[in-house]
Amino acid sequence: MVEVQFRFRDDEAVNDAAVTVDAFVAEDFAQTNATAVRIEPGDDARALLPQLDRLALIEVNFPAWTDGRGYSSARLLREAGYTGEMRAVGDVVIDMLGHLQRCGFDAFAPDKALNPDDAKNAFARWDNVYQATVVDGRQAIWAKRHPA
Repeated sequence: MVEVQFRFRDDEAVNDAAVTVDAFVAEDFAQTNATAVRIEPGDDARALLPQLDRLALIEVNFPAWTDGRGYSSARLLREAGYTGEMRAVGDVVIDMLGHLQRCGFDAFAPDKALNPDDAKNAFARWDNVYQATVVDGRQAIWAKRHPA
């Protein structure tokens, strides 16, 4: 299971070291030492696949909690073998935390501070899940009901 760390804005600068996906994959940028990328909604995370081993941090921006594109980016990168820190930043709210973790996020930097007790409870809220992931190995409820 992915170990979850809480990172709040007062802990560190969230996006000072992260470059854009376009800048990271640009031909003239390939010779730099960048090890952090920030994915914005609409960026194609698949562009990072050939260079995942160079990345220590991938930040995924959620400008609004209603924008779920970042979930897909994280899951795609984890399934491709990314093992570095995957940090959700922006409008991250309590109700998202369990789902973010199951998609592969292991750090969170919300715009507004979250109550740590509420956050811990959010990770344990759902006993059953509907999708399988490479992150936690939990069996989907449909597979429990209809074993092969």
